[in-house]
Amino acid sequence: MIMAFKFVPLLRAAALVSAVALIPASTAGLAAVDARSGPEFSKLLAVYERIKTSYVEPVDDDKLIKGAINGMLAALDPHSSYLDARDFENLRTQTDGSYGGLGLSVTMDDGAVKVIAPTKGSPADAAGVKAGDFITHINGKLIYGGTLDEAVDQMRGPPGTTISLTLFRSGRDEPIEVKITRQIIELKPVDWKVEGNVGVISVSSFSANVGSEALDAFKQIKAKTGGRVTGLILDLRGNPGGLLDQAVALSDLFLDHGVIVSQRGRYTRDNETYSAESMTPGDIAKGIPMVVLINEGSASASEIVAGALQDQHRAVLMGQRSFGKGSVQTLMPLTRDTALKLTTARYYTPSGRSVQEGGIDPDIAVPQISDPDLRKRALRFYRESDLRGHLINEIKDDKDLERDKVQDPRFKMTPEELKAKGIDDFQLYYALQTLGRTAPQALAARKR
Repeated sequence: MIMAFKFVPLLRAAALVSAVALIPASTAGLAAVDARSGPEFSKLLAVYERIKTSYVEPVDDDKLIKGAINGMLAALDPHSSYLDARDFENLRTQTDGSYGGLGLSVTMDDGAVKVIAPTKGSPADAAGVKAGDFITHINGKLIYGGTLDEAVDQMRGPPGTTISLTLFRSGRDEPIEVKITRQIIELKPVDWKVEGNVGVISVSSFSANVGSEALDAFKQIKAKTGGRVTGLILDLRGNPGGLLDQAVALSDLFLDHGVIVSQRGRYTRDNETYSAESMTPGDIAKGIPMVVLINEGSASASEIVAGALQDQHRAVLMGQRSFGKGSVQTLMPLTRDTALKLTTARYYTPSGRSVQEGGIDPDIAVPQISDPDLRKRALRFYRESDLRGHLINEIKDDKDLERDKVQDPRFKMTPEELKAKGIDDFQLYYALQTLGRTAPQALAARKR
């Protein structure tokens, strides 16, 4: 799931979702709606009645109403959806909890299940599942044409059990078969390590408490280096997004002042600007040279952080162009266990850029040449602009759509050559080398 969303309290949500409340669960209710709403609801009523009286088998009202709701939302954009009790609980789990599964973010693309990104360190990641892979079979059974919920339910299961996935990958002639053992996917989105005196903070998702966990990670980095941190790398690669407030909190850790992100919606009430409020004592890194790593799997909340630190000239961005999801979803509870996840606004970086469709361009484009699969795919990645029905970016530019293709001769080494040198993550290696060889003032002063 790719998202930057906020929660709306039940009472406030009631007014916003009154149109959904007009969809009744009975013929009498539909007739009442029809009387108020004209010919379009007459069509809905007519289809409902034909199905109820003429379909080959009896059909439950709940199934028809849920199908009607899902159909309306599917006509809007790929990120708006209706959450029944199971879906609502799954969303809560993704933002604050754990589950038995594979560790995959997936979406539906024209009836096929497509991988957004595997969670770092998850069973799917270890098995070699890549962003952009299509999952065609689960345990040998074709899943094309089913629902995303059905596919996700099949992939989740008790820890220790094994599942087989058949993958189609661009650049490969034959399907790929992988066997994966399910594990408990603990939502521990922040990890850290020290390379020399350079701290590396990896954020794999924006679930609850990411801001405070990143602050704690930096404190531990300072302690391990004896307070002599010479550089900092914030790794947002493969991070599909999450809670908007946590994206703001993470950005605020490294900014003294200024706008982090703004959002504009259909109504004035949907327009908001989020600024660095120094909830922490200013920039916790005190101007230490900083690199942010992004790639095609960095989406939504990740792009908010990357865009803020780039526009405020706090960090140099490296890697590849991000996913390009520039919309905000608001979670509007309908009942205690159902909700509407509705796209309500577009977000903009501090300089007013919209990343919708186009994504965030790194300051220094660095391909992941240590991954042979990316070479075979000719650096053509799966992004928001590939999703059917995606929102169109109303702020157009003339940037080259092939801007990910890098011709720098330094990037000509093969994965085998890199492996012989002990380099298994070229982008991270390149960032560390840059921090080690570049004067701090040159990085700090870099302008777009």
